[in-house]
Amino acid sequence: MKRILIYSIAILLFSACSNTGTPEAKQKKIDAINAKIRNLETKKRSLIEATDTAGIDKVYPIKIEALASDTISKIVSFSTNLTAYEEVYLAPASPGKIEKIYVKIGDRVKKGDILAKMDETQLNNSKLQLAQLETDYERMKALRETNSISAQQFEQIKTQVEVTRASVTYMAENTKLVAPFSGVITGKYFENGELYSGAPNTQAGKAAIVVLQQTDPLKAIISISENYFPEIKVGTALDITSEIYPAETFNGIIERIHPTIDPLTRSFQVEVRVSGNGKLRSGMFSKADLKLGEVASIIAPDNAIIQQEGTNIRYVFINENGVARRVNVTLGERINDKIEIISEELKEGDELIVTGQSLLMNGSKVKVSQ
Repeated sequence: MKRILIYSIAILLFSACSNTGTPEAKQKKIDAINAKIRNLETKKRSLIEATDTAGIDKVYPIKIEALASDTISKIVSFSTNLTAYEEVYLAPASPGKIEKIYVKIGDRVKKGDILAKMDETQLNNSKLQLAQLETDYERMKALRETNSISAQQFEQIKTQVEVTRASVTYMAENTKLVAPFSGVITGKYFENGELYSGAPNTQAGKAAIVVLQQTDPLKAIISISENYFPEIKVGTALDITSEIYPAETFNGIIERIHPTIDPLTRSFQVEVRVSGNGKLRSGMFSKADLKLGEVASIIAPDNAIIQQEGTNIRYVFINENGVARRVNVTLGERINDKIEIISEELKEGDELIVTGQSLLMNGSKVKVSQ
């Protein structure tokens, strides 16, 4: 029967290879052939089961190992994209001509460094206006002391001085673009002498002459299932890894926990400070492992675990007084050559079949061999 099945599968595959047509048509034929193959495999298993039933008294030799528990670190893993710890789009508050840009993309700057300077023509005109108003104010002040002008006239000139002085201060602050923190220039959108209009000109939909990022440390925003909400605390450590640096682990610390749960995803977000040691970059894909303490869990040799053909179902066999019982399991953490197996049907001391299990069916008779 096995030989017939092999011939049948070979004929089906040959048929698929010889057909012509569109890719969609070929895919449909391949899907149909795969379905037939699965049907043949089902028939094969049925025949095996029938054979085993016919020889129900057959006893299979096995070797066993008592299930034991071990202390397992409870780890939850997340995927995330790293972002800048801080990011600012630097631009003046009003349009104007750019006199000088002092940086280029990739430059590292310190807090307080001047990054760009706007044309000061309007500022200088406002300074002249302020100087004239201050002169008028002093003259009006003397006149007011002799009651030569009304209080209303004096208050008017005083208000003009205060408004113009505030305007000069505001323009002076916006004439020079100063780095609010140390970091690296990641965007530059104008050249010297060009006119800044104030219109959005970046991918983020913001207006900017230059963009400054703090890239070490970095930040990761992670969505975590609400089930873990009681266990997550500010200051909790995470291990951050990247495929770019497979041999290295970077440190992460939860700095902020968002207080609400998303009703659609049943999750909440945390912000993680990531120390990249000068290697990690904003935008890099990474994995974050969150350790939530240790638990005692059942472990088993990996060679005792069977994967059901064509599925992700894993199972083991337990010896119960000479009868093999199949138990589906969920895999957990790996410890060297052993794996955590999770099932409510298993307990410490159960006789796990570690040799001969590939020939067994649920209910097969077995005998422990030396």
